[in-house]
Amino acid sequence: MALDHLDRTTLSARPSGALSGRARAPGDKSISHRALILAAMARGESRIEGLLESDDVLATAAAVAALGAETERLGLGRWRVVGRGGFQQPGVLIDCGNSGTAARLLMGAVAGFAIESWLDGDASLRGRPMGRVAEPLIQMGARVSGDRLPLSVTGGNLSAIHWRSRAASAQVKSAVLLAGLRAVGVTSVTEPAASRDHTERMLPLFGVEVRREGLTASVEGGQTLIPVNLSVPGDPSSAAFPLAAALIVPGSEVTIEGVMLNPGRTGLFETLLEMGADLTIKNRRDQGGETVGDVTVRASRLHGIEVPPERAASMIDEYPILATVAAVAEGRTVMQGLEELRVKESDRIAGTAALLRACGADVDEEPGGLVVMGSGRAPAGGASIQTHGDHRLAMSALVLGLATERPVTVDAPGMIATSFPGFVDLMVGLGAEIAP
Repeated sequence: MALDHLDRTTLSARPSGALSGRARAPGDKSISHRALILAAMARGESRIEGLLESDDVLATAAAVAALGAETERLGLGRWRVVGRGGFQQPGVLIDCGNSGTAARLLMGAVAGFAIESWLDGDASLRGRPMGRVAEPLIQMGARVSGDRLPLSVTGGNLSAIHWRSRAASAQVKSAVLLAGLRAVGVTSVTEPAASRDHTERMLPLFGVEVRREGLTASVEGGQTLIPVNLSVPGDPSSAAFPLAAALIVPGSEVTIEGVMLNPGRTGLFETLLEMGADLTIKNRRDQGGETVGDVTVRASRLHGIEVPPERAASMIDEYPILATVAAVAEGRTVMQGLEELRVKESDRIAGTAALLRACGADVDEEPGGLVVMGSGRAPAGGASIQTHGDHRLAMSALVLGLATERPVTVDAPGMIATSFPGFVDLMVGLGAEIAP
C-alpha cells in the first residue's frame, strides 16, 4: 500500500543521504480543474490524460457530474467526460472541498445558465473570500447570495462587461471569462499585472476564440465549446518540492520530467537560478497547449536575494518552499508582495514563519512578506509542525527535514493529497527518508 494512503496522525522526514533519480511531475492542478470544467461545458466526449487525481481535482470532477456531465475514470489519470453543451440544475449541494480554484471557477461557469447552484467547502475554504468573484458576476446579471461559502449562484440572461480587476487573479479572470461565454456581447477582463493565463490558452483548444491585448483578455458570448483530447502537463508547483529537496541535500541530483514551463508559472525557477542554483531545463516540447520540459537540479551553494514583488503572481504557491530553501542559503532573502498568502488554505505567511522558527531558522514576518536570514547550512530541525491543514506547509516542512540535523514532523499528513497524492512515494523513490 502506498505510504500516501496510510491513515496516520503524523509524518516525519529525517536527514537523508543524497537524493538521485528521475520522476515524472504529477498533472498540473490548475490545468486539471479547467480541463474538467471546459469538457463538461462542451457538447460531446472529451478524453483527458494525466489528470491530477488529488482531492481538489476530484471535487471538481464530482461537481461537473452533479451539473449534468458524464464522467468516467478509465485508468490512472485517464478520464472520459461527456458534456451536454451546458449545465443542468444540480440536485445536490456542490462540495468544493478545500479548493478555492474549484469554487471560484465554478461560480463563473454556472453563472451563465438558468439554474441555481449551491456551493460549499470545508472549514478552511469557508473562510476564504469569494466576494471578488461575486462582484463582477452580479454586475453581469447573476445573483450571488454572499461573499463566503456556502453560497448560491443563480444564473442566466447575462450581459457582457469590461471588468477591471483590482489585483492580478487568474481565478477572478477565469470566472468572468467563463461567465462571458454565455453573456450577450464581448466580456473582457483587464488586470493590473499579468496573472496565470491557463484559461486563455485552453479555451482555443475547445474551439473558443480568445482575444488578448496587453493585460486584457476578451471572449464573445454565444461561442460553442467542442470536445477535445487533452494531455495535462506536469505541475511546476508540485515539482518544486523534490527539486528544492535536491538543492539542499548535499550530493543530490534529481530530474523531474514533463514540467510545465508557462511563463506565468516559472518564477520559482528564475528565483532559484538567481540564488545560484545548478538548474537546467532540457527536452522542451508542447503538451496540452503549454510548453513542458525536463528540469534537473543538483545540490548547490545558494545565496540570499531580494525577490522582485512583481514576480509573486508567477510563483504565489511556491513561497513556502522558497522560504525553506532560503533558510539553507547564505545571507538575506527578502520576499514581498505576498498579501494573497494571508487568505490561502491557511495564513501561509504566518505558517511559514512559524515553521522556520520552530526548526531554528532566523525569519521575520511582515504584513505582506517574509525575510529569511540563512546561515549557509541547514537549521537544526527537531520540530513538530502544526500545518493548520495546509498541504504546501506540510510538504515544505518535510523537505526541510531531509536536510536538518534532527527530524521534522508534521501533523495530519493526509491533507497532502489535496494537491500531491503521490508526494511521499515519489520522494522515497528518490532516496528521501519520510515515514510515519
